[in-house]
Amino acid sequence: MSEHPRSQFDPINQGAHARAHGRKRECCPYPAGSEEREAWLEGFTGMPRDRPRDLPLS
Repeated sequence: MSEHPRSQFDPINQGAHARAHGRKRECCPYPAGSEEREAWLEGFTGMPRDRPRDLPLS
């Protein structure tokens, strides 16, 4: 089974595209708490949702 590139309609791609074009995080079109919003924000920040936040260096 071959990997296909993500569709331009994929929320992760949409979030990455928004950031690349200087849009703000608040422009996410998906409702709070939705799976699509979480995916859009993942694309916007470039950080996978399942990755824990980095702790500050002490």
